[in-house]
Amino acid sequence: MKTKAMLALCAGILSFTLMTQNATAQNSKQNNKKTLTLEDLNFGGVHYREHLPENRWTAWWGNELIRLDADKLSLVDKNTGKETPLITLDAINAITKGNTDLDVHTLYYASFPYADKPLVFLDNGKSRMLIDWKKKKVVWSLPKEDEQAAEWNAASKALAFVKGDQLFVNDGKKSHQLTTDGSRDIVYGQSVHRDEFGINGGLFWAPSGEKLAFYRMDQSMVTDFPLVNIPEVDWKPAAGQSRIATPEPIKYPMAGETSHKVTVGVYDLKSGKTVYLNAGDPTDRYFTNIAWSPDSKTIYMFELNRDQNDCRLVSYDATTGHKLRELYRETDSKYVEPLHPIAFLPWDNTKFIMQSQKDGYNHLYLFDVNGQQLKQVTSGKWVVENVLGFDSDHHSVVIESNECNPIQKNIFVVNIDTGKRALMDDNGKGWHDGSISANGQYIVDNYSTPTTPRNIAIINTNNGKRTRWLTAADPWKDYTTPEFSCGTLKAADGVTDLYWRMVKPINFDPKKKYPTIVYVYGGPHAHNVDARWHWASRSWETWMAENGYLLFILDNRGSENRGKDFEQVTFRQLGQEEMKDQMKGVEYLKSLPYVDSYRIGVHGWSFGGFMTISLMTNYPDVFKVGVAGGPVIDWKWYEVMYGERYMDTPQTNPEGYAKTSLLAKAKELKGKLQIIIGLNDPVVVPQHAFSFLKACIGAGTQPDFFVYPGEPHNMRGHQSTHLHERISQYFFDYLK
Repeated sequence: MKTKAMLALCAGILSFTLMTQNATAQNSKQNNKKTLTLEDLNFGGVHYREHLPENRWTAWWGNELIRLDADKLSLVDKNTGKETPLITLDAINAITKGNTDLDVHTLYYASFPYADKPLVFLDNGKSRMLIDWKKKKVVWSLPKEDEQAAEWNAASKALAFVKGDQLFVNDGKKSHQLTTDGSRDIVYGQSVHRDEFGINGGLFWAPSGEKLAFYRMDQSMVTDFPLVNIPEVDWKPAAGQSRIATPEPIKYPMAGETSHKVTVGVYDLKSGKTVYLNAGDPTDRYFTNIAWSPDSKTIYMFELNRDQNDCRLVSYDATTGHKLRELYRETDSKYVEPLHPIAFLPWDNTKFIMQSQKDGYNHLYLFDVNGQQLKQVTSGKWVVENVLGFDSDHHSVVIESNECNPIQKNIFVVNIDTGKRALMDDNGKGWHDGSISANGQYIVDNYSTPTTPRNIAIINTNNGKRTRWLTAADPWKDYTTPEFSCGTLKAADGVTDLYWRMVKPINFDPKKKYPTIVYVYGGPHAHNVDARWHWASRSWETWMAENGYLLFILDNRGSENRGKDFEQVTFRQLGQEEMKDQMKGVEYLKSLPYVDSYRIGVHGWSFGGFMTISLMTNYPDVFKVGVAGGPVIDWKWYEVMYGERYMDTPQTNPEGYAKTSLLAKAKELKGKLQIIIGLNDPVVVPQHAFSFLKACIGAGTQPDFFVYPGEPHNMRGHQSTHLHERISQYFFDYLK
């Protein structure tokens, strides 16, 4: 473990105030360099990947580190970083030769489910397979079907999958159909509650692989929203087929309206029987963060009331479905938001770690299986952002947190018994993404700093030794680049520090005045400013700086990773405190001699689109130009789970909904505003944008509008480059 001196270093970093720093050379050094284009910068661009920092992909084979490449797998020496070939793509395909369904085209997605066996798990899009590279044979394979969801279990080699809306389990010998009533209305084995509360799937295998928990969602009572599928321009219908657009309705429960009903089933592979957890009437509750006990006998899940202010951790008998006990209850005057399942200690199956914000910041708590809180494991005015895993030998948990600085993410080893933390970074700076070996002794640390594109180190948690495995070159070194800087200013409350990023134009001249664009998101579960490369600047900001614009980005109160009070200040009045903070940013911009206060624009997407129009209409004399993508216009048209958490219902908070609605603000629009949406957006449905356009027609104001047919909430593939060309051109035209 690392010494107290290293912890002291981290503590010292907590006290420093981040001052503006330059991330590029002086302008004079940019002569004769090439210029980046949107095709280079945008993630949909044809040259985008050529301009990313070098990276390496890895997987753990128990405690062995494997490097993944398209054409080979290599064993990495954790102490030296030396790589030894393990197996090649050609060798894999020699093993599967004769079966075209098992042809493998890349090894980037290989995994190693058994720490003590030379078996690699591969998925080529047609089949899943386990290959023994030492015996050179396929030991298991299963053809892929037209699946809506799937989850494989290594212990039993059983596969749960959803096909044609029905739930199936293949036990390795044959597939068993578990349901017959699956449909648009009855959804099995897939994400529920619209992906809120940390949910990203609906199939949960027990550790033994002999039982499967799954979601069943009845949304027959939920109103359809009428999205439309428009045929492709070059679509040639077969004889008898219509060329008319067809309806593609989605189930969309809006705030204050009837929501869906979720239950949790458990299928037993041995008996072939299914039971449902006896949770009582679930129509007004959310079920989330399902976890299994290590012995596969008990299911744990968080149950949250519809008001989202009363959360309970409940255990169930996985064989009978009977409720065993309520282990924990947390209430809040605003909302409780469970985002993580409990995690059992690998050295003690009677104890588990739970995450909660109950003391004001997300921290770890130790409980026993009877619901007794044994201790608070971490504490302080900082946030545990992620749990990487456990070190059984030292009774430790490995976490990522922003203890060193609110805009950093650093890796710590925390001793469960003593609560002592050891910093695993070499300098306590930057933004670190870790992955941990099975026994917790080694960490792969993939990180960057504002001036470092990427480094990868292998850390021995026993002694803190770091082995540098990759030092990535600056992929932009031959190109002109802007000046990236970061700093703080006080929020509208006069007390809270807010972090900002600035991107200055190429060949910046402080004697000139520049048109300035405020890029904004501002909503929950997101932030923009990190202590990673270029202060986490978006590539579009570089493109606009190439074209003579100054970019400014501020993380207002309400954004993530700053504690409960920071986040909840927006409760029942989304956009209001956020705008006040953004205007403090504008106030700062106007104090700078090189910012043209008569040429200030604003741009954002989703919540940022809502913020863009909010700022344009609440401060019409400040913002000359705005581009709002996928904007929420009125929160009463947004979905139940997210909308009611932050706004309550339109019935219980009519004043808040009226205050935050942009419909009444349509008459205040003065500047040039472009609204852009995907026609098939299932998140912020088109009703928002269309209703605002109608309000503008009635008010006599003139926004511009562009739509991407067939696209969802965000534009996909090369259409993203087209989108950013359009956004940029609007500023080129009107914020010259």
